[in-house]
Amino acid sequence: MKRWRSFLPLIVLIAIGIALLSTGQFNRFRPETLATEQANLKLQIAAYPIVAGLIQVGVITLAISTGIPGVIVLILAGGMLFGTVYGTILSSIGVTLGALTLFLASRHAFGDHKHGEVAPGLVGRLRGGYLAHPVSYTFFLRLVPFFPFGGVTVGLAWLRCPVWLFLAATAVGGSVMTGIETALGAGLARNIGRNHAVSLSLFDDPHVYVPLIGMGLLALLPILISKLRGKKVPSDPMKQ
Repeated sequence: MKRWRSFLPLIVLIAIGIALLSTGQFNRFRPETLATEQANLKLQIAAYPIVAGLIQVGVITLAISTGIPGVIVLILAGGMLFGTVYGTILSSIGVTLGALTLFLASRHAFGDHKHGEVAPGLVGRLRGGYLAHPVSYTFFLRLVPFFPFGGVTVGLAWLRCPVWLFLAATAVGGSVMTGIETALGAGLARNIGRNHAVSLSLFDDPHVYVPLIGMGLLALLPILISKLRGKKVPSDPMKQ
């Protein structure tokens, strides 16, 4: 019974995530939906900037901590409504707080287990690289969008990653990807403001395709590192 109680915080987070998804409230943050409400929302943000900023942080925190898929839509919305710089700051705070909440709940659930125990599939694949180079590997996992954000968070909790290292890697690595996604959202807002709709012409806008190129380069980072070292490294930790 005590063992099951340790999973309670994690179960509550998952339950909240499922409940939120079932309401469909996050559909309001889709680019096509924001396109029709963008002008009105920006007026409200201008009138209540602090409240609006806290709402953005809270929504991102809730989505990350409960493992809701498609958080990128919320980050794009932040870029569309708050701009690149302010949107990045707000979303990065939310991502870091949400990831820390999920991390601590997962650590509490797993307890101080021995690393010799049978680990979940993803954790088993991450273990080799993490134990060999914990600091560089943790930053690597947080920087590259190829790896599932929530899965890596739970995996690092199982591996008993120090809280300071997890926070530093999430704040730095997570902010890089968040910044690129926010810039993409701001580019979408610029395109929508000009064309009053989401159209294919947005791919002609450097404010849109430059962040997309940045996301692609980050996704290719494991391959580039592998080529530079001339051997397999954390480029594919799934096979370690």
